[in-house]
Amino acid sequence: MAMNEVGPAPASAVVLFRSLGDPARLAIVMRLAEGEARVVDLTRGLGLAQSTVSKHLACLRDCRLVDFRTEGRQSFYSLTHPELIDLLRSAENLLARTGEAVALCPVYGDPAREIAS
Repeated sequence: MAMNEVGPAPASAVVLFRSLGDPARLAIVMRLAEGEARVVDLTRGLGLAQSTVSKHLACLRDCRLVDFRTEGRQSFYSLTHPELIDLLRSAENLLARTGEAVALCPVYGDPAREIAS
């Protein structure tokens, strides 16, 4: 399929975006873009419970977006593909251009925002 043709999204793309669709996982990815971190760093920095961070790190590891290295008894997590941040920056640029359209999308948007508008 040529780049200008639009067809069904590949299943792997759907899974990638679903893995980033959770606010906690996205926050973890954004934090790891700044450099590697331990679970304790993520819980403190993001205000999430240790079990929540561990669960989401496991998901991101299963998707091979995050990996870890051990040093003594500590594990340091990092992004496996730094180009993921380029994808997120592109998404931010697109969202800046679409204004409120995505937030107000009747299927995927935030119903609270729609009511508030």
